[in-house]
Amino acid sequence: MAIKLLDALGVSAFCESMGMLVQSGIATDEAVSLLKSEKRGGTLEQGLEVMEREVQEGKSLSQAMETSGIFPDYCRHMIAAGERSGRLEDILFRLSRYYAQQKTIAEKLRSTILYPATMLILVIIVLVVMLTAVLPAFNGVYEKLTGSLAASAYGYIRGAYVLCAVILALTLVLALLLFAGVLLWRAGRRETVERALRKLPIFASVFDSLAMFRFTGALSTFLASGEMQDEAVLMSIPMAESAHLEEKLKRCAERMEEGHSIARAAWDEDLFEPVYGRMLLAGERSGSLENVLGRLTELYEEHCGATVDRVVSTVDPILSGVLIVTVGLSLLSVMLPLIGMMNAVG
Repeated sequence: MAIKLLDALGVSAFCESMGMLVQSGIATDEAVSLLKSEKRGGTLEQGLEVMEREVQEGKSLSQAMETSGIFPDYCRHMIAAGERSGRLEDILFRLSRYYAQQKTIAEKLRSTILYPATMLILVIIVLVVMLTAVLPAFNGVYEKLTGSLAASAYGYIRGAYVLCAVILALTLVLALLLFAGVLLWRAGRRETVERALRKLPIFASVFDSLAMFRFTGALSTFLASGEMQDEAVLMSIPMAESAHLEEKLKRCAERMEEGHSIARAAWDEDLFEPVYGRMLLAGERSGSLENVLGRLTELYEEHCGATVDRVVSTVDPILSGVLIVTVGLSLLSVMLPLIGMMNAVG
């Protein structure tokens, strides 16, 4: 049995392939056998071997997926709901799109961390070179020419040392905070990192859009599988993976228990932006709630991607500017004495 879960891209590919096979009229057990490769060692191949044995023994696809241990809980629950409602084909294609979107968002978030980290490393390297090689070289030359740098007119070169040291210290602090954040995130302390980053409005917007993207994607899929609205909302809450949003979603669920529709409950709790809330109300009245939720999922994905791109485009010039200004001022500090000496000789 496989030990690790499939990544989002692997789950998307599996669901897409299974959806096409089921759509063509092939039975589930035959579809799993067709997907199973002769290769060994890959996560999906190991899982398919287990699934093939399970479905041949009469187990359902969702049960076989659970036994394989390589699929996320959300994927398995949705497949089970699709089997119960007789909409397995539709659910498979929806899951394929959902996990493909998750992969895209994850890549964008990774770039938000990777690019600034690369720039920070570059800034640190340049400043270390300035402090250990460039400035000491000029310092040695001027001390030979003037006898003592502190007693000469060129003492302000020390300002270059101070400037580089201060910027280097700040950059190191930022790098350590970034590294600590990544470690906490991977250690399961995601809420701690998110709570700290939410103090910055642009990051709060990213997390809110990402949580709503996950929630609306899960909700539309649960509704498509035939679940009742109140049950679909309750099952979709954990999919948002956001403590910040969870309380508001629970209040929506409580309103629905009182008899309100999902669109009205979301509107009363300001779950969506006003324009999105009106879209949901209109979709519910026209009987196209699933389509509207699908469109909202796409809009949140686009907004999240655009916000992440804005973060990257903001961090890039800031770090580049810090590097250019620091190096420029440092070089100017060590070059001015040389210019003064040349003018004196001339």
